[in-house]
Amino acid sequence: MQELIDSVTDHPGYDSSAMPKKIRQLIKELTNAGFYEIHGGDKGSHRKFTHARYPGAVTISGKAGDDAKPYQERQVQRAVEEVLK
Repeated sequence: MQELIDSVTDHPGYDSSAMPKKIRQLIKELTNAGFYEIHGGDKGSHRKFTHARYPGAVTISGKAGDDAKPYQERQVQRAVEEVLK
């Protein structure tokens, strides 16, 4: 089994940082940047976050322990960068 792990992790294209973030990590990044959750009206596991210096809102779907989708990670990264300019 260790040989299999080593063969994957030693591969030149392997990137351990490519593991998807968890939804809870995205929420923490938003709140650390000053975003706050808008309550009410959201269905199920959707959450909306806004910031005084960000036009609109960032919607995060999924439970806290779910893997974030690549588009969610990009959306959060762009939103945080926008308010920290």
